[in-house]
Amino acid sequence: MRPWLRLTAGVACASLLGGCATGATPLAGSTRAASTPAPATRQPAGGTATGRAGASQRPSAGPALADPLAGHQLITLTAPSYGDTYATFTAYRRAGGRWRRVLGPWTARIGRNGFAPPGQKREGDGRTPSGTFRFGFLFGVLPNPGVQFRYRQSNSYDYWDDDPASPRYNEWVDTRRASPGLSPEPMDVWAYDYGAVIGYNTARTPGLGSAIFLHQNIGIATAGCVTLPTGDLLRVLRWLDPARSPRIRMGVAT
Repeated sequence: MRPWLRLTAGVACASLLGGCATGATPLAGSTRAASTPAPATRQPAGGTATGRAGASQRPSAGPALADPLAGHQLITLTAPSYGDTYATFTAYRRAGGRWRRVLGPWTARIGRNGFAPPGQKREGDGRTPSGTFRFGFLFGVLPNPGVQFRYRQSNSYDYWDDDPASPRYNEWVDTRRASPGLSPEPMDVWAYDYGAVIGYNTARTPGLGSAIFLHQNIGIATAGCVTLPTGDLLRVLRWLDPARSPRIRMGVAT
């Protein structure tokens, strides 16, 4: 995973887990637009928009370059050190060449053993991975609360495969159709009333960790997921917009 960059000027930065249910019974430097418009050309004294006869005309300023991250969404999750089980959760939107805070800062719970250093997350280590990740689909035991992402409602036959030896490792499995491996993660527990899949280990490399979600707080540190109180979580889930390429950047402050 890429090392992550520092927050600058108090604003998080540029662009862009196993599971927790068993325990329940769960920055980058902000960059401005590449260019800013040149100052408006001042007319000579007594001149007009077309200029006096014989007066030389200065070229007009060219158009401002578009911000390639305009409208994008970024969540930062930052802990003071690798052993901490609490982290600061803040959401931003890119506007006017800057990241502007729209949600938080809030206190989130993370893995019972804190963050794993970049590239060191392993299955069953009780740590939350460091790095920047996309979001997969949203899910929950309860009906869709009005989110913009694809939402999957879970049932008693739905599990997450966290068996590194399984061909469906780090995937949602409908047990009516396929085996979810040994000791799979049940998806119909109260901790998962609402949640979002964090796109960690999407290559499904055996042993690097699975079932990393953003879901509702279970009152304790997690097995690797990120949790928020239900009200805060719902605000985030409804805010996330797939058209705005949301990312979550997680790790220790540097």
